[in-house]
Amino acid sequence: MDSQILPFIIFLIAVTVTPLLSSAAPATPCQSNCGSLQIKYPFGTGYGCGSPRFEPYITCKSNQLLLTTHTGSYLITAISYKDSTLTITPSAMSTCNSMQQSPNLGLDWASPFQLGPSIFLLLSCTPPTSSLTIKGSPVCDPSSTHLCATIYTCPAVVNLSLPLFPPTNTCCVYSPANFNSKGELDLREMKCKGYASIASFQDSPTDPSIWMYGVTLKYTNGGFDDYYMNNKCNTCEDSGGICGYSPPTNSFLCICNSGFNASTDCYNNYNPVQDYEDLIGTSTSLST
Repeated sequence: MDSQILPFIIFLIAVTVTPLLSSAAPATPCQSNCGSLQIKYPFGTGYGCGSPRFEPYITCKSNQLLLTTHTGSYLITAISYKDSTLTITPSAMSTCNSMQQSPNLGLDWASPFQLGPSIFLLLSCTPPTSSLTIKGSPVCDPSSTHLCATIYTCPAVVNLSLPLFPPTNTCCVYSPANFNSKGELDLREMKCKGYASIASFQDSPTDPSIWMYGVTLKYTNGGFDDYYMNNKCNTCEDSGGICGYSPPTNSFLCICNSGFNASTDCYNNYNPVQDYEDLIGTSTSLST
């Protein structure tokens, strides 16, 4: 075959194959980080990234990872892939430094998330909270009222129209917490103005100024959570790729830095454009 025709044929093949490979790529580039958080499966930073089961709820906007539910969008501040948990910090949640009235907090029942081991403190409730019940069952933990006394030493308590050191019978330690049939922590129904959620006492249970405030959520694995696909995803990430999926079938994709995707990993990722350029160089030198 004429050495001048061969490069042209390879070029035609590359032009034909490239759109087929690129068509499965996500609409937006997938990232391995969002701000300071490392993003791994089942999470993703956009459509086509991570697990299709998580994509409607998790997004990366302006370098902030957000969880969106029917009650709002919440900043994700920590992820433990080992424990399958994440921590959100709702902007309207009270802390020792900033107490405020809060809207309901909720999760979508169809989502892969559920409440984790957080300790909720319901604040500025109609006393006495000892009579607070849901479906006839008391919700306050009487053995933990010291947490109410501790957080009520914070000067920010006045923002809830309470005096400094208010009586603890206006506070309820709701642990373990649960959501109602709407998937919400309904503060209005429980006649409370706000809430604080403690993710960690930071080894200092008597100093609310250094507690880690946030709501811990558990999650289940995504759409590729069978043994075979999990191994495939691990191999993809080990090869420098990012786990994703190809709509509308949501079949597995390993998204590689080369700009092309694979159904396995990026170790031997095929790049037809690079192959064409390499072949052109070789053919030119042979022709010369």
